[in-house]
Amino acid sequence: MRKVLKVFFVVLGTLVGIIVFDATLSKVLDRSPFLKITENYNDGNILKRDIGIFTYTYVFASGEKVTIYRWEKYSPPVDTSNGNDEMEEEKNMNVIINNQKYHVILENNETVKEFLNLLPQEFTMEELNGNEKYVYIDETLPTNATNPNHIMAGDIMLYGDHCIVIFYKSFDTSYRYTKIGYIDELPDIGNGSIHVRFEK
Repeated sequence: MRKVLKVFFVVLGTLVGIIVFDATLSKVLDRSPFLKITENYNDGNILKRDIGIFTYTYVFASGEKVTIYRWEKYSPPVDTSNGNDEMEEEKNMNVIINNQKYHVILENNETVKEFLNLLPQEFTMEELNGNEKYVYIDETLPTNATNPNHIMAGDIMLYGDHCIVIFYKSFDTSYRYTKIGYIDELPDIGNGSIHVRFEK
């Protein structure tokens, strides 16, 4: 019995060591882990994301790779360049939450374009699940929903075609959203409803 347990723990220790070594090497060298699941994207400059046990590796069209640990905060840069300065100028948005202003890094999609046309807008957003605030707006927006697998604190998403969601905690998800943008360094805004103003 002891011999069986010894073999079991040796095998288990070896497996854990391989996993940790693979994750560490991937992080240090910015490369995809050996043990992974690949998630393909159709999101401009992002080709795919390799999901390791402890890491995510984003692979860009330029050939660049960025590897992060799954618990790290990271928003992949999205190439919104289209050679039109006027369009670029329109793609700015701020969100004011309880009188504190934050800059929003926007996605380049039809949802964002239509949402910007509705601004400025003020809402009371309700608390849900201890990690998000949401509001149903009167207008419907175009959608291109996907499952991001992992929500980052600061993500602004469209759920369905008229529910705006601001996430203030990071977690894994199986739900589908259309991403609107990302609030950099959003703090934990706590339980309860919040007053929000979206403006260009």
